[in-house]
Amino acid sequence: MKKLYLLVPMIAVSMFALAQASDAAAKAILDGVSAKFKTFTSVQAGFSYKVENASGKALSTKTGTILMKGTKYRVSFSGQEIFCNGTTIWNYDKAANEVTISKLDASSGMITPQKLFTNFYDKDFRYILNGEKKVGTKTVQEIEMTPLDKSKPFHKVYVQVDKTAKTIYSTKVLENAGNRYTYTVSTMKTNTPLADTQFTFDKAKYPGVEEIDLR
Repeated sequence: MKKLYLLVPMIAVSMFALAQASDAAAKAILDGVSAKFKTFTSVQAGFSYKVENASGKALSTKTGTILMKGTKYRVSFSGQEIFCNGTTIWNYDKAANEVTISKLDASSGMITPQKLFTNFYDKDFRYILNGEKKVGTKTVQEIEMTPLDKSKPFHKVYVQVDKTAKTIYSTKVLENAGNRYTYTVSTMKTNTPLADTQFTFDKAKYPGVEEIDLR
């Protein structure tokens, strides 16, 4: 998935904060999210995905789903499906009826959906707490993050955390090229049984699919 590093639930900092250590309050919130996520045996979530240009004009809005279990995950949205069984990744493009197969390289620094919910932020970002606000019936805490690696294709990430549930509610990513991507969690179920077969691409269910094996 081309924008996978922008998902879920995600997951930058003012120039003032760059000269200082990360905010202890922000770290405590992120640590709480990480600790809560690690207690889940599985996660099923629905999300919306909005793309805006630099001036804030909406370019597209889509919805999708994500399943996670251990190191396995499956992401589906807008004619694309990504399967990962913990060692292999299948990226399926419905329009082309084509699947690209690659190895999951844990040493490459690749950001998986699971990493976006755990303590990836400790080494990769500086962060501050911007405060909290009401979104519908939820109270969310917003954390502004800046990647330490300036070669990243994005320069800021705004993470909103559901204060009561201690889960990520939304993630907004500002790309260097100007576009903005916002992922908002609409539904979430945890600790429900998920069969391992859901995380492996089954060629038999996709007649005529072309395989591109990069392993």
